[in-house]
Amino acid sequence: MTHTVEQHFEGRSPLVREIYEALLRSARRFGPVEEDPKKTSIHLNRKSALAGVQTRKNHLILTLKLDKDISSDRVLRSQHASANRWYAEIRLQSPDEVDVEMHGWIERAYAISA
Repeated sequence: MTHTVEQHFEGRSPLVREIYEALLRSARRFGPVEEDPKKTSIHLNRKSALAGVQTRKNHLILTLKLDKDISSDRVLRSQHASANRWYAEIRLQSPDEVDVEMHGWIERAYAISA
């Protein structure tokens, strides 16, 4: 079964799409990003996935692939996947949360997804 980006926004607040678009704009500041819709999330890929996005009714959950852990109250859950790989899960409820700090994290995720 083929999944589409649009399917992930059905029954969601328009705000969720605005947050997603802000994330895409941020990631694309660093270069090309491909949207890869899966059954339960949308992967944002450079050469490999740099982030996963799960849509919810009024927010989204962003999972960033990083080279080290993030020490921030914004991180809901952090997972140490391998020696040099961490996954940070962040809830976003407004496009304004795609701020300078978030741009920095996305830049780090983009850099290691080469």
